[in-house]
Amino acid sequence: MDERERYTKGLEVRRAVLGDAHVDRSVQNLNAFNGEFQDLITRYAWGTIWTRPGLPRHTRSLLTLVMLIALNRSDEFKLHVRAAANNGVTPDQIKETILQAAIYCGVPAANTAFHLAEEVLRETGAIAGGASPQT
Repeated sequence: MDERERYTKGLEVRRAVLGDAHVDRSVQNLNAFNGEFQDLITRYAWGTIWTRPGLPRHTRSLLTLVMLIALNRSDEFKLHVRAAANNGVTPDQIKETILQAAIYCGVPAANTAFHLAEEVLRETGAIAGGASPQT
């Protein structure tokens, strides 16, 4: 792929995973300061890595969630919880992923992830509302 094709394919995958609304906001907010960064992530994160055939998008979503838990990147984690559904990830699989992360990333990181994931999953209607156990 040349760089233009990589960008085009990356934008396609980015839309499929993150949704048109998110990508449209990113494109509308392009400017002289952030444009090169947006181009970089579209070409390389989405056009080079997410398009590789070696792992299905479902698996890439789960791996991304764990890495964002480990790095304590709350905003990106919430974005990718929403995106995971587009890749066929279920709430139960998100729960199991966070439980796995609790062992390798730490209980405090998993605790935060559970709260964030629950917030997103309730907003999207993927899980029912109501009281949850307090930690």
